[in-house]
Amino acid sequence: MPKRLTNQFKHQIIFQSLTETVNELGDTVRSWVCVKSSWAMIKTVQGREFIQAATVHAESTVRFVIRYTTGITNDMRILYKGRTFEISAPPINDDELNKTLTIIGKEVV
Repeated sequence: MPKRLTNQFKHQIIFQSLTETVNELGDTVRSWVCVKSSWAMIKTVQGREFIQAATVHAESTVRFVIRYTTGITNDMRILYKGRTFEISAPPINDDELNKTLTIIGKEVV
């Protein structure tokens, strides 16, 4: 029987997208809008991955694993427990099975 991962997706995250609107004065206003929320497994980047990430960027790097969904792009950002993470690369469809996505995020300081 395959192992189920239901109890590992215990952290709720929110995906936001940057949108531009025009206000009543005709000015363009950019703001972040919540697109979707998801339950995630959070894994800190360790070992060689952490060293490589730290040399390129000084921010904290985190790996988010969520159930497969469409519509997530690297132009979005993630909110988690009052912290903001930029998505640094397109989401990875793990093993091309359409079961989980891995998203690498860098914390915005």
